[in-house]
Parts: sequence; structure tokens; C-alpha cells
Amino acid sequence: MRIGFCLVAVALSGLARFSNASVVAQESRVAHPQIASIEGIVRDAAGKPVAEASVHLEQKGVANGIETKTNSAGEFTYSALGVGSFRVVAEKAGLRSRPTAVVTTSLADHRYIELTLEPAGASENSGSTSASTGSAMQFADAPNFTVAAVTDWTAAGGHGSDSSLRTSEALTRETLTLKPQGGGASSADSAKSSAVLASEAALRTALAGAPDKFEPNHELGELYLQAGRYPDSVPLLRTAYQIDPKNEANEYDLVLALKGSGDYAGAREHVDKLIAHKETADLDRLSGEIAEKAGDPLTAVRRFEQAVREDPSEQNYFEWGSELLVHRAVLQAKDVFATGAKLYPKSDRMLTALGAALFAGAFYDEAAQRLCDASDLNPANPEPYLFMGKIEIAAPNPLACVEQKLARFVELQPENPLANYYYAMALWKQQNLSIDAKQLQKVEAMLTKAVTIDPECSEAYLELGELNVSRHDYHDAIGFYTKAIQADPQLSEAHYRLGMAYDRIGDRANAAKEFQLHDEIRKQQAAEVERERRSVKQFLVVVPSNPASAQ
Repeated sequence: MRIGFCLVAVALSGLARFSNASVVAQESRVAHPQIASIEGIVRDAAGKPVAEASVHLEQKGVANGIETKTNSAGEFTYSALGVGSFRVVAEKAGLRSRPTAVVTTSLADHRYIELTLEPAGASENSGSTSASTGSAMQFADAPNFTVAAVTDWTAAGGHGSDSSLRTSEALTRETLTLKPQGGGASSADSAKSSAVLASEAALRTALAGAPDKFEPNHELGELYLQAGRYPDSVPLLRTAYQIDPKNEANEYDLVLALKGSGDYAGAREHVDKLIAHKETADLDRLSGEIAEKAGDPLTAVRRFEQAVREDPSEQNYFEWGSELLVHRAVLQAKDVFATGAKLYPKSDRMLTALGAALFAGAFYDEAAQRLCDASDLNPANPEPYLFMGKIEIAAPNPLACVEQKLARFVELQPENPLANYYYAMALWKQQNLSIDAKQLQKVEAMLTKAVTIDPECSEAYLELGELNVSRHDYHDAIGFYTKAIQADPQLSEAHYRLGMAYDRIGDRANAAKEFQLHDEIRKQQAAEVERERRSVKQFLVVVPSNPASAQ
């Protein structure tokens, strides 16, 4: 068995740490007038909106909280808020949500949250206190490790075969791209963006009439920031900063624009200034993102940990765990994701990330179970299935629960080529590659469907070739191996298998040619993998009573 992905699945963006677009969309919105607000929706355990739920809001340092009710769509809004740290919790009919911490850093902030009602005991078990007590949320399960330094890549954890290691590295990259449930852009967001872009001409006219005024520079700079036009945004926001260096909302936007344009030194200078004035979880997280991009992972991981201490949110736990995983502190990442999953049991991406960390630590059965659990939380989300399909192929033995969940993946998404491919591979592996005619027919039918849907699914062609080899039908196998190479000329194993098939039919010349291509490609790929691994610094982790060690 091999690591294999259809080309459509290999949407890996190297080690790009975060999505700038999503950060801008969530953390810097153009709004008029500039009045901070918190809005959101309350859902039940099944994900349905809850009307007439009570939503309590408390502000740190303010004695009395305020309360509102959700409308018929389960939505609520708190407007005309100031800058500060807030705590929001919902309840109805004996059910209660986990408290959610929200920080507004400027009067332009507009935060959106989702609250899920649970039995009261579930909230209490998280370590949170009642909204009426006014107590702050606590940092759960303080870590028993310290990231002391970074070191060069050694053995990347040293667990399992190179096949498993490469799968682990691929899953780590894909973990960084996981989005929170419901985190995609909505049609309403798109409409807002269009409206903002339509106002560019008016803002440019206003700037032309008052180039030395704060408002037109800030507003046009913020519009470009919202649109992802970072090089256009930076000079305007920088001019606004020079006019009014005490305006923290503008400086925060300037940090985002500098980060988006790749000026990490400038972004760090300004975010450090903001933190020195008033440290918040949002600023610590943003500082961590910038430090990682600037090649300073040690500062990054400490900032992410501090963000969790300031605000133990799902996002902050996810970012902290992801940073540890990227830099091969595998066991520590596992512990952070596990704590995050306890605090946010409805987070499918937290369980998916936990599965990736467990696999990296060679806890194959546990990894499979967490991914199966993640798929149960949100069966329509393809990510947990894709992760479990990859670990099923790379793990040394068949994994419990995976075949059943991949069968559901095919049922829910029958036209997804990867659903068909991974389910076929799981079935084949569960049968220990036995030559069972009925089973092989089913496997062959799904692999054929995968390449019919996606003619670029090179790995499915490769497996169809293997099926024909098992029947000693080398001529048909040659056809499938050739199609695999046409879909992906760099698929080294297809060249090797094609060479073997040519050899079986006595075509020594073509066999030698394919073996040579295989060796050349493997050598090139091995050198590239080595370069990529050495470009990633490993964390040197200190645990109580143990000496420092690279993990």
C-alpha cells in the first residue's frame, strides 16, 4: 500500500501559515458608523437555531451585565459597545452554552460568534463558571512543558516508516488550512464586499480633497485592506498613522496590511507597540502569526500560548496546537488539541487536528477514532474523511471504524472521486489484499468511477493497474499505468510498476527506460523532501524532570 492522492486533493500551499484573507475578513471590517458590536446565533446540539434564548453579556471591569433574547432565526446583536473584553453565554430551558470570550480592540470592531446550547453539566465540566458570577474564564489544563529553543530537523519525530512520515507531513500542512465550522464567506459577506468596493471612487475623491486628513486616508486604506489590496492599503494607513499615531484601530489595520504585503518587520514593530499599550488575545495571536511568517517560531509559539491564557477560545487553542505540530512538537500538539477538544467538543476541526497529531505520534488507532468522531460531528464536511483515507493507506494495519465512515462518505458524496478512491483502498486493505473476486469487483468499480469523475486521479489508475497485475493481465495493467503517468508524470511508482509490467511481457527496453525514470524522479523527490524538512525548525521541548529534547 502507498501514500496516494488524486491531483485534485493535493491543494497544499507549502508551509504558508495562515490565510490572510480570512484574517482580514474576520478582524478588519469597514463599518459606518464606527460602533463596536457583537452579534451571533444560538443553536441547539443538532445545529438548529434557537429562538427566545437568553443571551447574557458581561464586560470585564463592569459590575452589571446585560441580557437580550434571540429572534425567530436564533440571532442576537449587542451594539454600541466600547473597547474591552466581554464574555457571552446563552441559555434556555435548562440548557446552557459554554462561555465565549470576545475582545474588541477598536470602535470599528464587529465580532460574530456562534453559541451551542448543551446540558448544564457539560458547561460546568469545562471549568467555566456561571455568567452571573462575573468570574473570568480560566486557562484549562496548564501545560507541563516548555518550548525552550529551536533546532535543525533531525528525524522529524522518528515514528514509523518514511511512508508514514510523508503522510504525517502532508496532514500537518493540511491541518493549517482547516476552517472552523461555518467559517466560509457567506453571500451576505460577498454583497458587503461589493458595496465596499463600489465606494472606492467616492473615497478617492474625498482623499484628493483632503490628503492631509486622517479620515480619508484611513477609510480608503481600510477599504483596500478589506479587498486584500495590501500594497495599496499600506501607504494610506501609514499616512493615517503619522497623522494620528494614537488611533489604535488604524494601527491594527496597518499591522494587517503590512503582514499581508509581506513586510513582517514593519508589522512586528507596530503589533509590539499595540501589545505594550494593552495586551489582548487577538494581538497575541496576530503577533504569533507574524512571528511565524518572519521565521521566528519560538516567539510565535509563546505568543499563541499567551493568547490561550488571555482567551481560551477554540481558535486560540487550534492556532497554538498547529504551531506545535508544524515544528514537530508532536506530543505537545496532541495534548493541546486534546484539551481543546474537551473544551469544544463540537469542533470537528479540533478533532481532525487531534487525529493528525496522533498519527504523527504513531498512535494510529487513536488517530482513526478521533477522525471518525470528527466525521460524526459534521458528516457533510469532507476533511475528516480525507484525513482518515490517507492514514488508512499509510498505517501498517487496517484501522477500526474507517471503512464504515468512508462508506458513508461515498453515500453522501457519490460523485466525489476521492470518496470512491479512499473507500476502495480501505476495502482492499481490510481484506488484507486477498484475491477475492467479488470484493475486487467492488474495489475495481469504485476505482473506475473515481477516474471517470476525475481523469487526473493518477493514484486510482495506479491501483487499477495493480488489480490487473493480480490477475496476470499485464497488457491492461500497462494501459492503466500509462494513464497514471499521463495524469502525473512525477508519480515515480507508476514508472516502476510500468517497468515491472513491461518486464513480465518481455519488453526489456521499455522496462529499463521506466526503471531509469523511476530512479531519477525518486532521487529528485527525495532531495526536495530533504530540503523541505530542513527548512522547518524543530522545537526543543523541556518537560518536568526530563532534559531538553527535540520532539
